[in-house]
Amino acid sequence: MGRVQANIVPGGKMGRIDRKLAEMGIELPAPLALPSPNRTPAVQVGAMLYVSGHGAALLEDDSVKRRGKVDVDITPEEASATMRALAVKMIATIKHHVRDLDRVEKVVKILGMVNTHPDFERPNAVLNGASDLFFEVFGPEIGRHARSSVGVATLAGRQPVEIEGIFLIGD
Repeated sequence: MGRVQANIVPGGKMGRIDRKLAEMGIELPAPLALPSPNRTPAVQVGAMLYVSGHGAALLEDDSVKRRGKVDVDITPEEASATMRALAVKMIATIKHHVRDLDRVEKVVKILGMVNTHPDFERPNAVLNGASDLFFEVFGPEIGRHARSSVGVATLAGRQPVEIEGIFLIGD
C-alpha cells in the first residue's frame, strides 16, 4: 500500500481537510496494514468509526523514535513527536476507510498508551502530540475530543507509544 492521495472534489478542488494537511506540509503515509486476517485497521458501525491501535513500530518515519521506554530510553518530548506521527498515520487510515476526510464530523475519543516506568506521571503530556495534531488539522469544532492516557509496563515490540481512536463519520 502506498501513500494516500489528496481527495479531489468535483471541479478539481481539494477537500478542506486535504487542503489543510497540504498547508501544514503533511503528506499522508500508507494507511495501517495489519499482519493477520482476524483483525482490521478500522471498523465502522453506523456513523462511528473505531480505529485500531497504531503503534510506533509501524511508522516509516525515521525521524521519530519507534522503540524504547519513555523517560528511560527516549524523552517525553521525543515520545510526543512519535504520537504526532502516529496521528498522521491514523488520519491516513481513516482516509483509506472513508475516502474523504471531510466526512469526519468529530474526533470523538483518543486513547494513548505510553510504555514507561511506574513513576512516570506525564503520559497525558506525551499524548498531546496526537491531540494537538487532530485539533490543528480538523479545527476546534471537529478536532476537540475526549481522551485517556495511560502509562503501561510494556507495549508490543518495545514500542514507546500507541494510540487508538473513535471518530464520527457523516455522509
